[in-house]
Amino acid sequence: MMLLALLLLAQTGVRNEAREPFHVVGNVYSVGGSDVTSFLIATPKGHVLIDGGPREMGPQIARNIDKLGFKLEDVKVLLLTHAHFDHAGGLAELKRRTGAQIVLSRADSEAAARGGKADPQFGDTLAFPPVYADRVVQEAAVVRVGPTELVAHLTPGHTRGCTTWTTVQQEEGREVRVVFSCSVSVPDNYKLSGNALYPGIADDYERSFRVLRALPCDVLLAPHASLFHQDERRARIARGAPNPFVDPAACTAYLDQSERDFHARLDRERAAVAPATFRK
Repeated sequence: MMLLALLLLAQTGVRNEAREPFHVVGNVYSVGGSDVTSFLIATPKGHVLIDGGPREMGPQIARNIDKLGFKLEDVKVLLLTHAHFDHAGGLAELKRRTGAQIVLSRADSEAAARGGKADPQFGDTLAFPPVYADRVVQEAAVVRVGPTELVAHLTPGHTRGCTTWTTVQQEEGREVRVVFSCSVSVPDNYKLSGNALYPGIADDYERSFRVLRALPCDVLLAPHASLFHQDERRARIARGAPNPFVDPAACTAYLDQSERDFHARLDRERAAVAPATFRK
């Protein structure tokens, strides 16, 4: 199983090494790896964990939570950005160990219950242990644990149920808006045009960019650390810099680049089919 997981990670271009946990902002902590992330939001009434990593990352997440001085069994809610094996693969085991409530969007709850099979891009090749939602949320749904509120924003495209979560935290005496963005990347093997299994995918991406641009954002976090330069920002903290994760410009830069990449990819796909269409 471990060898299979490593092969699948390599297939999707993911390189995920162990990382020490660290404080990000407010009550938010990084407990994931070098690229596949997992975030703990600590509250006096229990904790929230966003993303469970691939199946084999569960023990690392548990160790990282322990290293921070928190208890895994105090995790009360498990959230997901999107139902791919490298983020949802660990949820079943984390559910077993914590008894936490799993909260998913409807489309991703269906994908998670299938264990990632019948994916419109990957088919059955990147399956993970099935997991079942205790609560299914729609747009603007609020998840509360203690004084912390997280709001769901449906941002489909990368998956049909891709969900961005937002919360407000306190940092150095002021409020900061934290956005846990679901991915808006377009992996190499995705098909945006003429995808019979996901015919509205391009429109969903376009809509999601509009939703994300409308969200107030002081701190950008994402399912992959490379999307928000986690290690570079963490190194700046070690050098004594003011918290570099508080960076509204990073939110805009991320969306600008992601949207350029999306349109470039869509244009290439459309150009590739245009000659055949013309000949008809």
